[in-house]
Order: sequence, then structure tokens, then C-alpha cells
Amino acid sequence: MKKNLKQFMKIPSSDIKHLKKVQEELKSLVILVNRFSDYELIGGCDVSYRGDSGTGAFVVCDRRLKLVEHTIIKQRVEFPYIPGYLAFREIPFLIAAFNELKTKPDIILVDGQGIAHPRGFGVASHLGVLLDIPTIGAAKNKLFGRCEMPVLERGSYTLLRDPQNNVIGACLVTKDRTKPIFVSAGHMVDLEMSVRVVLESALSYKIPEPLRLAHMFSRCAE
Repeated sequence: MKKNLKQFMKIPSSDIKHLKKVQEELKSLVILVNRFSDYELIGGCDVSYRGDSGTGAFVVCDRRLKLVEHTIIKQRVEFPYIPGYLAFREIPFLIAAFNELKTKPDIILVDGQGIAHPRGFGVASHLGVLLDIPTIGAAKNKLFGRCEMPVLERGSYTLLRDPQNNVIGACLVTKDRTKPIFVSAGHMVDLEMSVRVVLESALSYKIPEPLRLAHMFSRCAE
């Protein structure tokens, strides 16, 4: 699947029709059932920007959320921010950082959307398909869909639905008395497992630890 990375890196940001076509083609490869029963190593990734350069960070943690390894990649930003097309901006950084890892994770948390996306194919799904690894989207903000506000107690959640009332994610509270985050399956995982993994990895902070660490490394390296 990595050949698709080279294909879409050459697509001009002005060619929205082509970008949409790539998303629609790769969306057909998304698997929304669990392809694993448990995991030992969990990854997290994030990209930070400064001017025309960006820093991609990937971390791997064990089940106790102890950091096992991290990588940092700096390179020029080749694609602008376009709502709904974040993957085309961030995945070159994320794959470059992932390829530097000596220890590969069993599942990856992504700071962005999975299928909770206008075309059902956010950055978490895109990354999962290209790497052929289970991924989960855990976003601080809602991009698409509607949900009721859950009770602000850790572990409570409401379902995120699209305009056709299909369930596309969860509005999940990971810490008491804090606003929820938006969780959606990315690839090779279902929503129930996605919620479980996010809760297991968000013990002390609102943001799951692998994502918090990845964000910290990407910002510190700017």
C-alpha cells in the first residue's frame, strides 16, 4: 500500500477532485472489525508545524504506558491545511517517523479522525490502510457528525452519528469533569475496541498518553 503515498504526494492541493477520488478508492480497503484480540505495544503520532516546516513524531509505549521508543522527523511542509484532507498534509511526516522505529506497535492512536469524517476516511483510517496496521482516531475536536454531550465522568460516552444516523464514533470522557474527545475506528478495529484502548491509555490526562507524548516530542523538536 505504500505506493499510494507516492501517488498522492504528487497531487496538487488545488486538485480537490483528485484528492477526493484517492480517499474514496482507499476507503474501500478500510476494515471495521477487530484484527487483533489484544495488544502489547501501542503507538501514538502527531505533527507540529512552524512556518513552512513540520515535525512528525512517533512513540511506542508498553501496556503500562512506559515509553519504549520514539522517533522525530523534520521536513518541509508540501501541502496546505485543507479541512477534510488533513491526511495529505500529515501522512508523509507520520510514515517517515514510523519507518524510523525499530520497535513497531501493535496498534496506533492518531491525533485526528478515523471514519468520523465527511467521506468516512480521516487521517487515522488513511494511515492504517497505508501501513496495514490497526489504527484509532482520537481527536480533540469534532469534524463531522452529531452527538449529545455525555455525563462528564470518566468512561461515559455518547454515540457520534452521521446525517443518515449511522454510528461513526463516540464522544468519550477520558477524565472526570473534562470535555470529551472524539473517538472513531480507523482501520482493523471496531468502535467498542477503540473506546477500550483509548480509555486504557488515558489514565492521568485527558489525552491518551501515547498521543500526549507524541505531541510533546513534536513540539519540543520544533
